[in-house]
Amino acid sequence: MLFLALSGSPALAQTAFITCQNGEELSRIDLARMQETARWPLPGKPAGVAVGLDETLFTVSPDSKMVRRLSAETGETVAQVTLEGGPIGIALDQDRGRVFVSDWYNARLWVLDSETLKVQSELPTGAAPAGIAISKDGRFLASADKDADQVSVFDADTLQPLHRSPVGSRPFGLRFDPDGRLFVGNVGSNDVSVVDAETGSVLATVPVGERPYGIAFAHGRAFVTNQYANTLSVISLETLEHEAVIDVGEYPEGIDATAGEDLLVIANWFDNTVSIVDPQALSVLETMETCDGPRAFGRFLQGGRP
Repeated sequence: MLFLALSGSPALAQTAFITCQNGEELSRIDLARMQETARWPLPGKPAGVAVGLDETLFTVSPDSKMVRRLSAETGETVAQVTLEGGPIGIALDQDRGRVFVSDWYNARLWVLDSETLKVQSELPTGAAPAGIAISKDGRFLASADKDADQVSVFDADTLQPLHRSPVGSRPFGLRFDPDGRLFVGNVGSNDVSVVDAETGSVLATVPVGERPYGIAFAHGRAFVTNQYANTLSVISLETLEHEAVIDVGEYPEGIDATAGEDLLVIANWFDNTVSIVDPQALSVLETMETCDGPRAFGRFLQGGRP
């Protein structure tokens, strides 16, 4: 099954797994060596990805409606399931053995067993749910409901709905910051909503670049990929004010931070590259070529921030 393998085995805490939609491949990148160490075929136009703390990862291929559990070491499929609907986003709750997948067409989240990928239940959301996130403390689960201009927040343990919070126009990507606040990228209104997951109230709305998509956190800042601007917006977590802009590749999408917050990794869809950014110096350290159409929609770093 291995399409390309380079010498050595990556340190799992410093490994990126990049889903490439156009090329229908999965690229594994060793961040310590700044080198691609494997590239595997992954049919069905993969986009969504969720990486666990062990040697497993999960991907979503929207065209084939396939969710896969793969070995991070060999790329082999351990389990798979076809979900009738529009699977797109994915998040892993490793402690509870659950995987959540959003259904773009049917306003719901599937709840899957993380070992077998059998459907356990479904959760109702607003129209066209895309990104999914789980808070660091494991208390909250949230979805970005794009066509409803809202986020749905659930109790991650009981799976009971808590809030449906209006945000900006067409929210797509979202993530909880280290303090438990929910940051939501609104691709239609070019801003980020900051939501109190406990109350459901919007704490702030921060203007960013054109078509904000993915969000990650490092060193007291939020970093937001702006698809149409080819940039990252930098937001202070203390003041919730826009601080800086970093130029990256063309049409940046997925973004994640390493466990030590020393690197940010950004997938640039249109120029088939990955940008490696220093979140303290606010500069690009490296630009690496990868497979065709990198999306990396989700948590794609082994050992990345919870």
